[in-house]
Amino acid sequence: MDFLKESYKVKSATIIKNLQRRGMEGYYFDTREEAVEKAMSMIDEDKVVSWGGSYTIDELGIKKMLEEKQIAVIDRDKATSPQERVKLMKQALTADIFLTSTNAITMDGELLNIDGNGNRLAAFCYGPDSVIVIAGMNKVVTDLDIALKRARTEATVPNTFRTNSNTPCRSTGKCSECVSPETICCQILVTRYCKPANKIKVILVGENLGF
Repeated sequence: MDFLKESYKVKSATIIKNLQRRGMEGYYFDTREEAVEKAMSMIDEDKVVSWGGSYTIDELGIKKMLEEKQIAVIDRDKATSPQERVKLMKQALTADIFLTSTNAITMDGELLNIDGNGNRLAAFCYGPDSVIVIAGMNKVVTDLDIALKRARTEATVPNTFRTNSNTPCRSTGKCSECVSPETICCQILVTRYCKPANKIKVILVGENLGF
């Protein structure tokens, strides 16, 4: 018996129940392959898809699958200038489906996210008809206080390297509540209830994904 997987199943059942109480759909899968299959089943071929900055989405290979299925996407990484990139990031908020992960999720079904530009957080709040969140069980915490600590230690520091941001925590590995011009902790969002109902779908995976 895989004791860790068994514990994930128990935890995820509680989280899914609490997500439903908060107007969100929740699912659990043991493997990333099953999770990706579920996410792809939620995307009709006539829909437009986009995403925010997410290492989880990158490592799952979903973007390549969308390309292979010739599903229309709004891809900011195809921009040829900073101005076009900003334009595409704004257009992403008009997509039918937005793919992302979350920095942390509590056992009570709340999502906590930190962002530099705020575009990813904006999609949680308004814009896309559907937001599909894929998160490894490594992002599960007991409460919002720990969620914030997790985001600022385990997520923010590696993200400074991913985004090539020159912040104090990139040098020290520790959040210093900086107001550096390059800070990537500009906005903090707690999603405690979803309107309209079931706009947000959370797919939990019994693996370590992202950071």
